[in-house]
Amino acid sequence: PSYRIVTKPTRIPVPGDKVIEEFLGRVHTKTSELSVAHMIAPPSWGEPAQTPRFGEVTIMVRGRMRIEVGEEVVVLAAGEVFQVDPGVRVRYSNPFAEASEYWAICVPAFAPDLAWREE
Repeated sequence: PSYRIVTKPTRIPVPGDKVIEEFLGRVHTKTSELSVAHMIAPPSWGEPAQTPRFGEVTIMVRGRMRIEVGEEVVVLAAGEVFQVDPGVRVRYSNPFAEASEYWAICVPAFAPDLAWREE
């Protein structure tokens, strides 16, 4: 069919108590064109910087997210949307006291080997 309804996501295990629930993407629906994931990052969570080969849109639902993009630092708040192009160095973290809840949309779909994470 020309449409898809996803009723349950796949939970993707990651370190640091972060919750990733993939609704569309390479793991859950074998979709490579784009991925859509619901995420909850606990307080004090952070990940290494990356220079991904995909574009990403972050839609904040609750809390805040600190985003280092190039030489700048952005604090994204609930109700705001952040978009970054492929090939831009970016680092996401939650140094705040409350959890960050957000949706991430990646085009093409997220894949670890496309993230180009720093060690």
